Formats: sequence, C-alpha cells, structure tokens
Amino acid sequence: MSLRLAMRLASPPGASGALSILIFHRVLPQRDPLFPDEPDVARFDALLGWIGDWFKVLPLAEALERLRRRSLPARAAAITFDDGYADNLLHAVPLLQRRGMHATFFIASGFLDGGRMWNDTVIEAVRNTRLERLDSGLAGVPPLPLGSIAERRAALDHLIPAIKHMEPAARADAVAQLAERCAAPLPDDLMLGSAQVRALHEAGMGIGAHTVSHPILARSAPAQARREIAEGRAQLEALTGERVALFAYPNGKAASDYRREHVDMVRELGFDAALSTNWGVNDADADLYQLARFTPWDRTRWRFGLRMLGNLRKRRPEVV
Repeated sequence: MSLRLAMRLASPPGASGALSILIFHRVLPQRDPLFPDEPDVARFDALLGWIGDWFKVLPLAEALERLRRRSLPARAAAITFDDGYADNLLHAVPLLQRRGMHATFFIASGFLDGGRMWNDTVIEAVRNTRLERLDSGLAGVPPLPLGSIAERRAALDHLIPAIKHMEPAARADAVAQLAERCAAPLPDDLMLGSAQVRALHEAGMGIGAHTVSHPILARSAPAQARREIAEGRAQLEALTGERVALFAYPNGKAASDYRREHVDMVRELGFDAALSTNWGVNDADADLYQLARFTPWDRTRWRFGLRMLGNLRKRRPEVV
C-alpha cells in the first residue's frame, strides 16, 4: 500500500476527516552547523514536495472552517510558522508561492524592527564569542567548553533549557548576563520588520498572534498574560488593517507552557482558534483552542512519511 493511500484511509474526507497542522520556525539560506536540523532552503523545498504529494494543503483559516463544518478533504493539512523570523518572508514564502501553497505566520510582535528573541541572544552570543570556555553564572550549569562547533552545540543544549522556564524578569536578567560574559556581536536583523509583516499579508499569507514578547504564559501573572495576548494581536492588526483571528501559544505544550486559564483568555478575547505544539491531528471533536501541530524531524522521505502517518492516528492530543 502506498503512503498516499494509507494517509487517505487514516484521513478520509468529510465528517471522519482529520487536519494535520505542520509547524516550522525558520528557513535558512544554508545549513547551520549549530542547528543542523533547522531546514535550509533546499531541505524546505524538498519537504514541501513531500507534503504536496501526500496532502491537500489548505490555508489554515479555511481548513478550520471546513473542520467545523465536517467538510475537510481527504488528507487535509495546513502549514504554520511561529515567532516571526525575517527568513520566513525572504526564503519560505517564495518556495510556498512557487508550489501554490499557503502558510500562516504566528508573529511575536515585540521583536519586530530589530528585536531579538531571548533564545537567539543566547545562540548568537555562544556562536560569536571568542571565549574558549564559558562560566554562565547559571545555577546547576558547570563551566562549558566552547572550543569546537560540537562543544558550542552542547553548550546551547545546557543553556537554553536552564533559562527557558524562568520567570520573565529573571530570564531577561540571565540572558543579559550571559551576553555580557560572551562579549560577542549580536545581529539585529533576525526578525521581521513592520514593512515585511505587511508584505507577508499582501502576499496572501495568514497572520496570527503569538503574544508580544513570547513569555511562557504558565510562568506569567494572569494580568500580564492577558496583556501579552491582547496587545500582540492589536499591534498586528494595526499593521495589516485586518482582524487577526488565530493565536499560537508560545512554546505551546499543555500544562508546562499554558494552562486552562490561558485557553479561557484566548476564547474570551474573541479569537476563533488557538494552536498548541502538542502532537497529533485535529478531528471534528478537537478543542479549537488547543489545536495540535506536528512536523517530523526525519531526513528521508520514507521515514518522514511514516511518522506523519503515525501522527495521523493520534486523534486525541494532549490538552489541559
């Protein structure tokens, strides 16, 4: 049996259908030795070819409307990007357009026009420092050797998890201290500019909200979390001149990154749906405010397809 037929059986048309939502973050001009699993242009183009062979790719808003009406086509899928990197417009969009595909971009509005996400500050500080050994000052993190690419990659595997779930203010302090110790030049062109957000919108791509500063909502005070969700959307609506109807939770794992109160906030603020990063697919009984997303990490077509097929069978993703 071909993968295409197996996927049709697992995701038939109509009321028994399921929506696969794929998640990406960046499309690099060439492979990054620090993050070799992050797709570059050639790999992303290959992935789009595989996805197009196996799935009917729909704009996310259309797919969700058809999910509500129980009228999805067989093998329905949608493509999403999180955070708002400039390479989304520069490299991903031309490839999507060439293949007649659509994607929705969930943008953290506070990093537009020269901003930088905290994890990228850590990554670029470690990438560009001249230090051969780093004492980060973080509790529980030993001095880290930086003499090779492999050692720098291993250092990031220690540093990013150690910082990720700190309270927002503590996280900012830890990142600033780390950058100061590395004393390295840091880029200011990683994220989209306001004009580029408008260009994404004018290219027909979807724009979704992703908070202002990408906090872990579960680690934020309720009033702060609500402001982040509402103000991030308002800033994007001011840029595009249109309602922003969809939201993606930062990091996006149930319980550890968002909780029931945040699901309720998103609904009360009038969003149509919200996306998690919990694995699985979305059928007619899915919680529209905790939609599942999944992208395989495999580098061969066969393994990538088999993992997508396995995910199609996971119709009860984790929720809060």
